Amino acid sequence: MKITFMGAGSCVFAKNVLGDTMLCPSLNNAEIALYDIDKDRLEEAYVLITRLNENVNENRATIKKYLGEVERKDALRDANFVINAIQVGGYDPCTILDFEIPKKYGLRQTIGDTLGIGGIFRALRTIKVMQEFANDMEEVCPNAWFLNYTNPMAILTGYMQRYTKVKTIGLCHSVQVCVPELLKALNMDVKHEDTIYNIAGINHMAWLLNITDKQGNDLYPEIKRRAKEKNATEKHRDMVRYDYMDKFGHYCTESSEHNAEYSALYIKPGREDLIEKFNIPLDEYPRRCVNQIRDWKNEYQNLLAGGKITHERSREYASRIMEAMVTDVPYMIGGNVINNGAISNLPAEACVEVPCVVRANGITPTRVGDLPLQLAAMNSLNVHVQLLTIEAARTKDMSFVYQAALVEPHTAAQLSTDEIVAMCDELAAEHEKAGFPIF
Repeated sequence: MKITFMGAGSCVFAKNVLGDTMLCPSLNNAEIALYDIDKDRLEEAYVLITRLNENVNENRATIKKYLGEVERKDALRDANFVINAIQVGGYDPCTILDFEIPKKYGLRQTIGDTLGIGGIFRALRTIKVMQEFANDMEEVCPNAWFLNYTNPMAILTGYMQRYTKVKTIGLCHSVQVCVPELLKALNMDVKHEDTIYNIAGINHMAWLLNITDKQGNDLYPEIKRRAKEKNATEKHRDMVRYDYMDKFGHYCTESSEHNAEYSALYIKPGREDLIEKFNIPLDEYPRRCVNQIRDWKNEYQNLLAGGKITHERSREYASRIMEAMVTDVPYMIGGNVINNGAISNLPAEACVEVPCVVRANGITPTRVGDLPLQLAAMNSLNVHVQLLTIEAARTKDMSFVYQAALVEPHTAAQLSTDEIVAMCDELAAEHEKAGFPIF
């Protein structure tokens, strides 16, 4: 079996996902192909994964490295699974462009990797590269599964599923951590393992539709009571999602810093009081990037100095999917798939996040039916931005870029139509100049 990791320079994430495979008996003797376009980061990943293989896997896996476009087909050739964790353009220059140019127009963001103007341009520069991956995969590993972890999840996964022949599933860890983290934060006297719940919607805005204990007692009333009280009495990191739960009746899978910018409700011109009230961390993603780069440098130096590296199996879905396909033991995930009626009141061509069953014969989405109307409305505000961005990538037509930004709720609430068009033109020009064109 061969597992190819695209974007292996994302070392910490590569450690988690590949470390999981090394702890799985049906996967631990795989050939692992590490691919990146950055020589130094690829070497760091190779050292890390090789050391991990020695320490937790008795050298059962075979680790190989592949650099740049010249070696990309060799990295992919005969792969059974391809894990995608690329970040096209990285923090510098592209994340900086995604934040600093909109800021000139008065548009502030928190994360900018999923929706908003940052999410739109991140998607466009990434689809261009992922189409190249798809072309290679169709030639050298046509039966491989493409496990996409790169954001913006719904746009990238939706594009791959609709416009390539590659078998693609979109994966995020926000579904599996949603309930455990909520129960812990509210000091609920029930364990995650003792609850039954359903989650569905779109990536980063899927909804906890219901939650009971194993005796069938509804836990939502007490969860809502505690969340509302916590928002009223203390500052904390999850105030936006608790406000969602109060106003829309349901909790959302992804963090408050993400969801603060997915609507026009929280970040408004001249409303610094809302930023303060809901504890919204503007410019959060650039700060994270700087901290992650620094922390990894320190960790890598410790590794070179002989530091011990170990691993415990994480909550990431990738190894569970591969294991289920290899052993044909069913496993349930929250996966990103083309809707096709799974959620009946969202567009059929939307990429939705719903429960899916994984077996040897593939991944089967379950039917959810209608979302509560208010939740479908919130999702729809995001879905149409995603669909327009995909259309822009497909047609290479700048008018669809403008229209995606014009209907994006946070951007539309802040800027005029002419300002939005001018900002898109400037972002496209600066991406081109930096060597990361959107088309």
